[in-house]
Amino acid sequence: MLRTALSVKRIMPAMAAVASAALLATAAPAQAAATTPGGPYTGMGNCPVSSPALSDPTNLQVGCVVSVTNNGSFTIGSTTVPLTSPITLQFGVYRGKSTPVVTFPDGSKANQYATVAPTGTQLLTAQPAQITIPGIINFLPGITSVFAQVELAGPITDFTPLAVGESYPVFKLPVKLHLHNVLFGDDCYIGSDSSPILLQPTTGTTAPPAPAQPMTGSPGTLAVKGDPHGHHTLIASFTDATLVDNTFSVPGASGCGLGGILDPIIDWTMGIPSGAGQGSVSFQQTDTSLALDGSLSDLTGALNASAGQ
Repeated sequence: MLRTALSVKRIMPAMAAVASAALLATAAPAQAAATTPGGPYTGMGNCPVSSPALSDPTNLQVGCVVSVTNNGSFTIGSTTVPLTSPITLQFGVYRGKSTPVVTFPDGSKANQYATVAPTGTQLLTAQPAQITIPGIINFLPGITSVFAQVELAGPITDFTPLAVGESYPVFKLPVKLHLHNVLFGDDCYIGSDSSPILLQPTTGTTAPPAPAQPMTGSPGTLAVKGDPHGHHTLIASFTDATLVDNTFSVPGASGCGLGGILDPIIDWTMGIPSGAGQGSVSFQQTDTSLALDGSLSDLTGALNASAGQ
């Protein structure tokens, strides 16, 4: 099932029956997915259905995810980066026999999923956000201001979609900030693949170290339905959610200016390095679609059947 102990407050019993049907689907070799699936599968055209991880016949479930955050903010030390352009995450998921089950404080349980990067595109896509420099009038963007771009610093892990409303991370997302300014050069970063900013956003309430105060997100609206073409695929949508985190630490800048000469200036200006509770992130107006199936061939057939919608 999508969740091992689905609570009545989350999903009606009828939806649990649909989830059970997904697990009973007969596994068979999968064909390539449609490049432009529509309907409830819109945005899932790059789902890695041909990947070895999703093709493993021992998987209990496989699926596709697309999530778009339309607003929010990212505070690092003393600097806030506005998130005014969409941030898109897209990836495949699978649940194997040894994938963990999470138990929440209220006693309910939820399946956790491993993730697979999409084919033909990036797992995370985002437009650069502009940061003004304190004490400087911004009349030449990129010279009198800084552009910061969120980039992935490793794979998404511990994806727990039904942690909605619980004080538990929906996923773990390692990122780095790529800073762009004419004086910074091409390799100016805050965070790296080896020392990322590890975000663990939740729709519940965070537990940062004192004196930081907890933040509370919102699960938005959850809807679950079956495939419109008769496949066994289960589609869950989470609309207008807010995911928050203020438990991460932030390393200092690196590679900024010739030989890193500007690193200490950026650190001082932005108030980094900073410890847990000194920064925060809020992913607002987040819409997520998750398609799950007990059969990879059935999931692929559902994606193909929705092409052109």
